[in-house]
Amino acid sequence: MSRRGFLGMSAAAGVVTLTACGSSASGSSGGPLVMTVWGGDPDRKAYQARIDALVKKFPELKVKLQLIPSDSYPQKVQTMIAGGNGPDIMQVAESVNTYASKNQLLPLDDLAKKASLDTTQRFGPVGDIYAYQDKKYAIPDRSGAMIVYYNKELFAKKGIKAPTAEWTWDDALAAFKELTIPGKQWGYGGAGWWPQWWSFVYQNGGQIIDDNGRPAVDSDAAVEALQWAGDLLFKHKVVPSAKDYADMGANIGGDQAFANQKVAVNATGFWAIAGLTTTKFAWDIAPLWRGKKQAVSAFGSGLAISRTSKRSEDAFKAIDFLTSAEAQKEIISSGQDVPANLEVQKSDAFLKPAWMKTQVDMGVFAESSEFVFRAPFIPEWNEMQAAMQSGLADFWLGKQTDAKKVLTAVQKSLESIIKSAG
Repeated sequence: MSRRGFLGMSAAAGVVTLTACGSSASGSSGGPLVMTVWGGDPDRKAYQARIDALVKKFPELKVKLQLIPSDSYPQKVQTMIAGGNGPDIMQVAESVNTYASKNQLLPLDDLAKKASLDTTQRFGPVGDIYAYQDKKYAIPDRSGAMIVYYNKELFAKKGIKAPTAEWTWDDALAAFKELTIPGKQWGYGGAGWWPQWWSFVYQNGGQIIDDNGRPAVDSDAAVEALQWAGDLLFKHKVVPSAKDYADMGANIGGDQAFANQKVAVNATGFWAIAGLTTTKFAWDIAPLWRGKKQAVSAFGSGLAISRTSKRSEDAFKAIDFLTSAEAQKEIISSGQDVPANLEVQKSDAFLKPAWMKTQVDMGVFAESSEFVFRAPFIPEWNEMQAAMQSGLADFWLGKQTDAKKVLTAVQKSLESIIKSAG
């Protein structure tokens, strides 16, 4: 789900309110629906364009868009809900079930059924990603799989065929070794970010949280996956070390290192495309390689309705339209993100966007959507992430290279904070 989704939400300077004009909704208090989102100016423009399209089609609706800084978004919307004035429509991502577990969101199953909205048909496997205790709490809005960026020129120079979804871990490692020039160029940008190494865990048949709601990071499958990812860095040295990245410049990670031709392959989200449209070297994208099976993370967000909304039917009517093919084309036409709607992902509007300056296989997103795994959006999401980040810090620095020891300790930390469902 974008770095704006999984949750690197881009910050806005303050709460910005925009109103789409229209007459009062029939049978309501007459005021506008309130819709809260996070983000920056590109997000504001894209959301507003979709809201304007909504009002044009349904003149009886009005929508007031509130843009809230990402770092204060959860506190702001929860305060609104606690005061009985929660947003009618609210953007959510990984912390969706922090809200759901506190009874702050309205279950959407009945409204979806009444509207004949089949989320699996419209969005594929991510259609039910925002579910909690067998109830749907948000409708996918933006959802793009993590993809592989590769330097076509470096691949051609070494006579390596382009990566595909059928690449195995061994195929990937062999290519990374060929593409690495010690101290100068590296085969891969690294897997230290959790959507990257989690993908390998699920590819290996493992889980982060099992089906009973218990932590499962110390399983053999998870340990083997993390060890493989770590070995790329400190054993095979096909990934830049923290020092290597620091030597490249301040705040440079895999995305910028790929753009600078320091790494030949990088696994990340849609957002990296914007920084590559004017590059001087040939590049393209591909699905993430596979392990024992295909599995990949996705980045994005959904639209939910707060429990305090007095306009739930109008709010769902708006969400249904905003996630329709008609409205979602605006997401890609503005280059904002990947629309969750599969029809749009497979359309010319997405496959050949007007702003694209080079030949890129955008069909990779729709292809990858078929094997997106369902991440565990548990109520303790933030605490889980903090425990993992702390527990894996030395591992990614190469100070502790035994994945079993590291994940055994992380498992204990998670067991102390996660309430088991079983």
